[in-house]
Amino acid sequence: MNPLRSSYRNPDDPPSPAAEPSPITAAEEAVEELVESLDQQRLYREVTLALRTGLRDARADFSFLRLRGLRSLLKFLRSVAVSDDAVPLFCRSQSVPDLQVVPVLFRHCLRDGEEDTVENLDHIFNVEPMKLTSPSTDAEVAVALRVLEGCCLLHRQSTLLAHQHRVIPVLMNILATRGVLEQGACLDALIALMLESTANQTDFESYNGIEEVTGLIRDKQVDENLRMRCGEFLLLLIGHVDGRDMTPMATIHDDIRRLLGERSASLIWAASQFDSTLDPEERMTALHIQARRVLESLDLFGV
Repeated sequence: MNPLRSSYRNPDDPPSPAAEPSPITAAEEAVEELVESLDQQRLYREVTLALRTGLRDARADFSFLRLRGLRSLLKFLRSVAVSDDAVPLFCRSQSVPDLQVVPVLFRHCLRDGEEDTVENLDHIFNVEPMKLTSPSTDAEVAVALRVLEGCCLLHRQSTLLAHQHRVIPVLMNILATRGVLEQGACLDALIALMLESTANQTDFESYNGIEEVTGLIRDKQVDENLRMRCGEFLLLLIGHVDGRDMTPMATIHDDIRRLLGERSASLIWAASQFDSTLDPEERMTALHIQARRVLESLDLFGV
C-alpha cells in the first residue's frame, strides 16, 4: 500500500474523534468554572460580612464596643494578608463606601478628644437628649492604628483616603501626646502610609516628622523599646527613599545628619541597606540588630 495514499485525508470526510474536544472534558471544564465562580462569590460574601460586622462595632458610641470591632477587623486583615484569593476581594470591597475602613477609623476611633467638647448648654433645654460618645482609650487608638497600617499595606488606595482625612497631622499629634503603646503603632502606620505616597511624604516633611522622631530617639528618658522603634523607623525610611532624589523627602539624609550628627547618620544609612535575599523573618531580625546599633552609637557619641 502506498504510504502517501494512506496518509491522505479527504476534506469531505468527517473529522476523526481525536480532532474534536471530548464532550466529557468540556462538561468538566464548565463545572470547574462554575465551582470556581461560586467559591469566589462565597469568599466575597465572607469578606463583606466580616467588614460589616467589624465596622458596625467600630462606629459605636462606647469605646469597649469600638475596640471589639477594631480587633475583629485586625484579625480579618491578618487572615486576608495570607490569602492570595482574599486580597483582591478586599481591595474590591474598599470601592464600596459602606465597606470602607479608613473613613470609619478617623470619624470614630482616631478623633481628637477636643472634638467632643461641649461649646454651650443649649441641649439642656431641649427635649432631645444629647448624644454622648466615650473618648478613645489607649488600646483603641493603638488597635485602630494597626488596622490603618494593614489597610494601607493591602490596598494602596487607602493611603489616598487617609490623606483626605489629614492623616499625617493626626498621627503627629498621637506621636507627640500619647503613650508608648500608641506611639509604637503610630511609627509603623507612618511607614505604611508613606510607601509610594508623595502626598503623605510631603505632609510628613511639612509637619516636621523627622524632628519629632529624632527627638524621641535622642531622649534617654524615653522608654527604651520606643527608642528602638524610632531607630527601626529611621532605617526603614532611609531604605525606602534612598536613591530617589526627586521625592518630597530628598533632603532626608541632610536632615538626619543635622539632627543626629555625621557619624550616626552615616551608620543609619549603611545599616538601612538590607540584603534583598533575606526572608521576612531574617529581615526583621536584621532590623532589630541594626536599630540597637544605632541607639548604641547615639549613646556613645553623646548625641
